[in-house]
Amino acid sequence: MREDPGAAMELVVDMTKATDETLREKARRLAGTILLERSKVGPSRSRGSSKLRLRPADRGGDIDVDASMEALVEARAANLPPHLEDLHAIDWAQPGIALCLLVDTSGSMTGGRLAAAALTAAACSWRAPEEFAVVSFERQATVQRGLHQPTPPETLVDQLLALRGHGVTGLSAAMRAAADQLVAARSSRRVTVLLSDCRATDDQDPVPLAASLDELLILAPADDSSDAEALAAAVGARVETMADPSEAPAALARLLDA
Repeated sequence: MREDPGAAMELVVDMTKATDETLREKARRLAGTILLERSKVGPSRSRGSSKLRLRPADRGGDIDVDASMEALVEARAANLPPHLEDLHAIDWAQPGIALCLLVDTSGSMTGGRLAAAALTAAACSWRAPEEFAVVSFERQATVQRGLHQPTPPETLVDQLLALRGHGVTGLSAAMRAAADQLVAARSSRRVTVLLSDCRATDDQDPVPLAASLDELLILAPADDSSDAEALAAAVGARVETMADPSEAPAALARLLDA
């Protein structure tokens, strides 16, 4: 760990797939301890007073009649009920941040990628302890931790270390899942963190859904980042690259604090 933390993490994570049951269990406990300790880079989420915010009424809150007046008048003139998506609502937004981490599990999940995923998830739990979600994806998206689900970081790291890669890369499904998770966020800042090389291999264009997210941050491998940089340029996202998994918490901190 002192000489080459990235290689050490990859080795320990690879050992979690050992055929020997005792070795496998010891490796998983050791990996979890190391990853959780290494994840605490940058400040945890700050607290403060709630503030009123305006948001689409289909996302909850109390109808703001003044902001919705045009839609109400048009609906009344047509003798039809107004559509909820045309109305505006207000609710109380907590300061701080809500995070949704998208973990690419398509193709081969090597020790390095598993370590980076688990380490980033632990860093997200440190940054947004009350509101963070983790979604793994290949063609379909799977929620590993819901935004307000009380899953301890230790359990989440263990879940991610058990993942195995397969299938195509469905970025659109991932973006849709992130939007579904963050719609219930109480925090004023809602961020999607995408851990992927962003090489979509299904037949869906991810750009429209990616552009609709409040804030998209991308963590990509340093030796394979061209598609991630192209997606970031297309939708106005920010991207950081990682040469090895040990760099994940610092890269996430740079993106969040930029």
